[in-house]
Amino acid sequence: MYRLIRWILFLFYPERIHYILIKVLRGLKRFYITTPILRLIYNYKNPSLEREVFGVKFRNPVGLASGFDKNCDCYHLLSDFGFGFIEVGTLTPQPQEGMNKPRVFLLPKDEAIINKNGSANLGVRHAVYILKRNKCSSPIGANISYCEKTPQNRIIKEFELAFEYLYDFVDYFAINVSTPNSKDCGVVKSTEQLSEILDSLLTIRNMYDEYRPILLKVTPDISNSELDEIIDIALVSGLDGIITSSATFRRENLKTTQKNLSRIGDGALSGKPLFNRNLEIVKYVHAKTRGQLPIIACGGIMTPQEAKQMLDAGCSLIQIFSGFVYKGPSIVKKINKYLVKCHKEQSANQNCKAK
Repeated sequence: MYRLIRWILFLFYPERIHYILIKVLRGLKRFYITTPILRLIYNYKNPSLEREVFGVKFRNPVGLASGFDKNCDCYHLLSDFGFGFIEVGTLTPQPQEGMNKPRVFLLPKDEAIINKNGSANLGVRHAVYILKRNKCSSPIGANISYCEKTPQNRIIKEFELAFEYLYDFVDYFAINVSTPNSKDCGVVKSTEQLSEILDSLLTIRNMYDEYRPILLKVTPDISNSELDEIIDIALVSGLDGIITSSATFRRENLKTTQKNLSRIGDGALSGKPLFNRNLEIVKYVHAKTRGQLPIIACGGIMTPQEAKQMLDAGCSLIQIFSGFVYKGPSIVKKINKYLVKCHKEQSANQNCKAK
């Protein structure tokens, strides 16, 4: 059924369809019957799925990545689709219109998305206004960054503002130091600048009674030497975890024709092509930190088997976005059921060996 729906939806401009879907979801939430129906269809619970990571309890390890619900429009309804957690944003201190349209493109042959919207969002004040009024049954993460035209000497202040505005209304923070506007993929011009950003946020956190985990989101285009520096900073600073990874500007081994790619131009690519690189990063970070640093794997997970691969590679949680778009809302339940099945098989094998 979803294949037919997807075929129809893909005939239209992606950002317009996304806008309509958000409106529909917000409208559905007004009806009392919506939540129990969605939970009946899409939720799957099992004790083996539950886990506690960086002090936050999750009913299952499958989250929705940032970018789908940028402005906190429907996170409380998206939770009913079975997600163990929702990450909203990217949010900036001030609203941003983003780049000119069209700026979101689907690559169906590659099960990928190219995005060059420039972190368009309505700002943290708008997000807080909604978060105050709508509780969620799943943990909420806030992906925060700086405004596009912010001068270098104001970047730390931008992160501080977004952090302080949202602190009392979310369960964890994802610090986004890469921008989808150009191939110059990052705020971080040096390890010193990254240290200053994180040290500032960690200092502010000490002023609050409640503890909010702080994670850093890294790009798949990062080199291993740069990743080593980030790992060192994370272990020394007390960072709570790493999210691997953001979108890529690379275009290798795509099925989409070069003509279509040239027509689209630059932009951050997410989806299935990121899986192998993301898996490499997860394994690398897990090995380098000896499992001390929690990892959220985000990028290219399209099947239950790939979700299991990521978890076996060393991540604690996973996030999907393109998988939700291309496979439909049932993908969350399918992943969770597969994880439970694998857990039961593993337990049975261990029991046989014990006997």
